Amino acid sequence: MAKPVVAVVGRPNVGKSTLFNKLIGKRLSIVDDTPGVTRDRIYGDAEWLGKKFMLVDTGGIEPDNGDVILSGMRAQAQLAIDTASAIIFVTDINSGVTATDAEIASMLQKSGKPVVLCVNKCDGIGEPPAEIYEFYNLGIGDPLPVSSVHGHGTGDLLDEVIAHIPESEFDEDDEDVINVAVIGKPNAGKSSLINKISGEERSIVSDIAGTTRDAIDTAVERDGVKYNFIDTAGLRRKSRVDDKIEKYSILRAQMAIERADVCVIMIDGKEGFTEQDSKVAGLALEEGKACIIAVNKWDAVEKDGRTMDGTRKSLMKDFSFMSYAPIIVISAKTGQRIDRLFELIKYVNEQNTMRISTGMLNDILADATARVQPPTDKGKRLKIYYMTQASTKPPTFVCFCNKAELFHFSYQRYLENQIRSTFGLEGTPIRFVIRERGEK
Repeated sequence: MAKPVVAVVGRPNVGKSTLFNKLIGKRLSIVDDTPGVTRDRIYGDAEWLGKKFMLVDTGGIEPDNGDVILSGMRAQAQLAIDTASAIIFVTDINSGVTATDAEIASMLQKSGKPVVLCVNKCDGIGEPPAEIYEFYNLGIGDPLPVSSVHGHGTGDLLDEVIAHIPESEFDEDDEDVINVAVIGKPNAGKSSLINKISGEERSIVSDIAGTTRDAIDTAVERDGVKYNFIDTAGLRRKSRVDDKIEKYSILRAQMAIERADVCVIMIDGKEGFTEQDSKVAGLALEEGKACIIAVNKWDAVEKDGRTMDGTRKSLMKDFSFMSYAPIIVISAKTGQRIDRLFELIKYVNEQNTMRISTGMLNDILADATARVQPPTDKGKRLKIYYMTQASTKPPTFVCFCNKAELFHFSYQRYLENQIRSTFGLEGTPIRFVIRERGEK
């Protein structure tokens, strides 16, 4: 299963991002004295005492502020709280307990999640300042003095965080399980698909309540292969503002995609392709995940002899940036082609983890450069010395050449097509890393 999530929350300008950067050991969050600099949640991998977890930095919470941006930040912080296994509540020793702190404390108590109270900016060494006792009034437990700038007290803070997370959540991922994120816009039929799958496999399905997230993961075993379906639709909330629905679905899709091996991009067959489908697919592409485009509600689509081909051609055009992704029409309601969907998930996952030997790659490279000469500029021709695969998920190839700027995108695309024509790599993106070295 996924790593537990620890959310860092608090009002603006208490030092959340500085603490976040200190705990993960990288400068991922922008640190500034201006309140509200961190607007979106930022994720980072953290580890303490051999326990790995995901740390989430959030925008500052201003409970009663009607400002549009601040309310968006508040919504994102709430989302982080909902998905967290534990929460670090950051306060500021210099300003003491404020009314906003008290409101946030009340909100956190209602969440029912374990909360560790961090009193930041205790920069002195030795006994904590007497002002720290004021923070007992928040009713959240013992305040822990911390200096996010200097790192004082962060060890005690992490000890406390780890103590609040059940040991079972730190279990290593089962490498044999294929994690599948079902993503797409609201009402595309994501939950219906999950329900259909779990209904058919009731004897060997376990619904694991997501303590680290407010989704339900559905574990399924089919033909000896274990799958874990991540339902993003279960996370969707009704909103008074229609615009927010899209934003929330994108946010939740992002979280699911990060955990997934394979993304099933659900398209509403009756409605067809929309801009939001493109955005969601773009997130999966950026993360390098294997992808399948599933056109749902096929049972409700009026069809003739040309409908299937027409739909496929139209989607290939719409998803031209993801031309490698196979397209399948299904019906979550009737179960049509669900078996084929499982086969595709297994197949594209294998493609995403494929390794190709350096020898075979360079045979392809030699053949490709013989067929189509590498580009030239001002009499200087690109020379590609050799190619090797650096990693999987997605397959990433390193090309060593004489001049990186000559290695045009179009020629990369040509080499990609040559690799795909030999090895398939259907359903997975391919990445190239260009390395320059001196002339030989």
